[in-house]
Amino acid sequence: MPALFLNLLKLIFLALVYLFLWQVARSIGGHVGAPQAARSTNRAGEMVVVRSDSIAGQRFPIGAPAVLGRSDQADIVIDDPYASDFHVRVGVQDGTVLASDLGSTNGTYVNGRRVTVPTPLIQGDSLQIGKTILEVR
Repeated sequence: MPALFLNLLKLIFLALVYLFLWQVARSIGGHVGAPQAARSTNRAGEMVVVRSDSIAGQRFPIGAPAVLGRSDQADIVIDDPYASDFHVRVGVQDGTVLASDLGSTNGTYVNGRRVTVPTPLIQGDSLQIGKTILEVR
């Protein structure tokens, strides 16, 4: 009886280890951007500020790389206390619109996920810089 009990405990332990590793792999895959690979790379035409205290409704064309940030020297000035001076670069590379965080303090988010590597943007995506949210159209 004790041998059977110990073997059952070993099987339960192995099952728990397997479940733990499976959850870790899913979590890492989500943060690395595995779902991003399946995304379409349709070109977008402009970004529209949908939520902001001061610049809501403004439209910015997407084309040549542009730096968005709080600094007066940024290509597109974002008047948001949570934005860094030079927060994010958005531009077209190889026919794909990319957002690249420039080491901002509070991070850049695309559809609620933090940008850690250049991230493709498609129509309908939201780009969050501080409390300001832009939509790609």
